[in-house]
Amino acid sequence: MKFPITLTVNGVPHSIDLDDPRVTLLDLLRERLHLTGTKKGCDRGQCGACTVILDGRRINSCLTLAVSHDGADVLTIEGVASGNELHPMQAAFIAHDGLQCGFCTPGQIMSAIGLVMEGHAGDDPERVREGMSGNLCRCGAYAGITEAVLEAQRKMANPDKPDLAKPDHVKERAA
Repeated sequence: MKFPITLTVNGVPHSIDLDDPRVTLLDLLRERLHLTGTKKGCDRGQCGACTVILDGRRINSCLTLAVSHDGADVLTIEGVASGNELHPMQAAFIAHDGLQCGFCTPGQIMSAIGLVMEGHAGDDPERVREGMSGNLCRCGAYAGITEAVLEAQRKMANPDKPDLAKPDHVKERAA
């Protein structure tokens, strides 16, 4: 038996016939659509490596069945940049060393974008840490991640304003 669904992933519509209704959104993204930026970490919703934005809200894609989101709009890490221009959150993660090994980074960035989109980031580092607490980083890059979220939130709120908080060495690389 086939289970047909349609999803819009990163702005591209997809019609998919699932052979099994138990396929998670994570497995569909990675195995059927070959969007491997979304990582399979714990496969239990405890690490956040699989975070994507579904219909404007961040979710752990390992915990949701693809068939239950027929017609949904999904944003993955592959869809946040605009051509060769990084999303402000991606640029802020680089500027503030918000990554080390990089395995958790796609989920961290998607969670951070969702946190800002949902209006829950605030301007307090503790609030950001609490909002990002579902995303684990084995390398311990939490200080850089928090700084990146705060900077990117300012940039996303005022996209035309130059970012004076950016470290000088990052300004030089961008020039």
